[in-house]
Amino acid sequence: MTSLQSVVCHPDGAALTTHWSDGVSLRFHAIWLRDNAPDPATRSAENGQRLITLQSIPADTGILAAEVSGPLLRVHFGPEDKWVEFPEAWLRSMSYDRPHPRETAWLADSLRLWTGSLDAAAVTGDLAAVKTSPSALVDWLAAVQHFGFGILHGGPRESGALLDVVKLFGFVRETNYGRWFEVRSEALPTNLAYTGLGLQAHSDNPYRDPVPTLQVLYCLEDAAEGGESLVVDGFAAAKRLQAEDPAGFALLTGYCARFTYRGRGDVALTARRPIVELAPDGELLAIRFNNRSMDALTDVPYEVLPDYYRAYRHLGDIVEDPAMAVTFKLAPGACFIVDNTRVLHGRTAFAGGGSRWLQGCYADKDGLNSTLTLLRAEKQATAKHVRVA
Repeated sequence: MTSLQSVVCHPDGAALTTHWSDGVSLRFHAIWLRDNAPDPATRSAENGQRLITLQSIPADTGILAAEVSGPLLRVHFGPEDKWVEFPEAWLRSMSYDRPHPRETAWLADSLRLWTGSLDAAAVTGDLAAVKTSPSALVDWLAAVQHFGFGILHGGPRESGALLDVVKLFGFVRETNYGRWFEVRSEALPTNLAYTGLGLQAHSDNPYRDPVPTLQVLYCLEDAAEGGESLVVDGFAAAKRLQAEDPAGFALLTGYCARFTYRGRGDVALTARRPIVELAPDGELLAIRFNNRSMDALTDVPYEVLPDYYRAYRHLGDIVEDPAMAVTFKLAPGACFIVDNTRVLHGRTAFAGGGSRWLQGCYADKDGLNSTLTLLRAEKQATAKHVRVA
């Protein structure tokens, strides 16, 4: 295990340098250390939130002294005359003295890109198992986090059963469609999803701000011919566009599109976001691809609009490339979940003579990520206890 060996304070007190057993040296600024002090006067022991504002810390905060004490770094701050202890494991995990990515469309380490060659078994679990086994739930939620979608089999054929799936990790996000919505043929549909038409792979509700980040679709009946579900990794599609057409990729990330939905009654939703969204440091954050809900482009300059449309068409060609899609047929009692900011979902057309009934709902990734973090911590703590015993 890597351990903290020594520390050297900078002469001006503005920073210090730590030296570690693996030969790594890491620097930390005085203001950063003081702002992140874990002492009870600075942070709540119950929830970890700060109890002070940045203005509560003297602007001329500096390091008067520092020392290594076992697994702790002890720092003496002035002008407060305050000693604070920092766990070495926390310091190492939070170090910012490292190369920071600056390439465009870089991805978080937890993500795994995929194409149509992905074996769906890698993201498939049994509903009864994930309900009763924390280990099985960790494995399945981790797959959803890595690949952006997951499949569950073996659920009950009961209306509303999809809500129990969401309870595994979070909470339903209610919309104008209700806590959940029906996906089957209607004589006068309010949405094209309620017809037997095939649907191009798309992200849902791009006209919302913020967009729902997870979607669950649960199968209750499927005796219709066709209607296979399909998913496409929108991040893999965006990265492919970047490789094949860098200028077009820059247009889709550099200008906002507008998305609109106006249903029956008093629903009028509009959002303005780029089709491919990047963070200021270049991280690939989200894709919004839904031609049905895309409004007239008004934020793209006249001079570049034709090139923008060419890039948009190019991305659509990539999304519709059969080599990009994973397809599967949901049996009654099965469901799948997608990261709606990343994975595009669609379906093939199905015959109107057969019955096809799915229910869908929305949730958000913060609940899934929180549950996964806590379950992983419990799993590690249990494994550590077993090793010690």
